Amino acid sequence: MPFPATPKAPKPVRDDRLDRELLRLIAAQDTRALEHLYLEYHRRLLQFLSRLSSQRDALEEAINDTFWIVWRKAQEFRGDSRVSTWIMGIAWRCTLKALRRNCDSSAESFASSMPAELPAAESFAVEERSEWLAHGLATLPFEQRATLELAYFVGHSCEEIASIMDCPVNTVKARMFQARIKLRNLLPKLGGFADAKHLGGRQL
Repeated sequence: MPFPATPKAPKPVRDDRLDRELLRLIAAQDTRALEHLYLEYHRRLLQFLSRLSSQRDALEEAINDTFWIVWRKAQEFRGDSRVSTWIMGIAWRCTLKALRRNCDSSAESFASSMPAELPAAESFAVEERSEWLAHGLATLPFEQRATLELAYFVGHSCEEIASIMDCPVNTVKARMFQARIKLRNLLPKLGGFADAKHLGGRQL
């Protein structure tokens, strides 16, 4: 099974003004706006969800369900959060349902690849480090693992993660704290990982 490379820093936050305009058009039954939003978010959603499960068909099903809900519920969006947070929350719930339907609640695999431009020695070091990180993350309970993914790989705040996962902010913080402790204790045991206090260049 391939293991992920050390993740890069999250991309800059998408301009919410464009998403809000697209959502306004979708609420007015503009199918081209829905297609535009789908194309903008499909890759982003699949990249995140693929870290939680290897069942590509189930993930595609969840993404399609997500945008069907966006189409039906666009007019109900009240602007209390970023559109991206709202969409991610829908995708999270749809994915949980899809995985349950497909009997995959373990969320066991990753789908990232190694950067091609790394020199051979550095590439080997990153691959080895990523292997232990993948093993470590795989041992976490599903909610803790997803919380770290949303924070460190996608770049959401604790408040946004709480909205996505439909839980209190304190629950998000508790999950992050518990996950960090487990990784700090586990990673050195797995691989002699010298820098166990850091996840992908960001401090745990």
